[in-house]
Amino acid sequence: MLLSGFNTVLSILSLAMLVLAVVALIFAALARKDAYPAAEKKTKTFWVAILAAVVAVNLLIPMLFLQIAGLVATIVFMVDVRPAVRAVSGGGRRGGSSSDGPYGPYNGGR
Repeated sequence: MLLSGFNTVLSILSLAMLVLAVVALIFAALARKDAYPAAEKKTKTFWVAILAAVVAVNLLIPMLFLQIAGLVATIVFMVDVRPAVRAVSGGGRRGGSSSDGPYGPYNGGR
């Protein structure tokens, strides 16, 4: 009974790692190719290949050690590379202050 619960927890963790790797792969594939060198990161091809390998390992070779290594690569991409690439390519904010509305600033033009 205890082993069955442990296997259930491992299955849920494996699924979560797979979903995170797929999301990271999609983000890596959709980013502009020139944004990676501009952010002083490895190339787009490198990150797409690494994350595709992580997804393949999670699907085909469900060994916990390999999945954890893939999780580390995925976390590095999501925490370090993706924000840098988004900042270089102008993702996120469209510019301006946080108090700007659709027709100008809400703070009286200061």
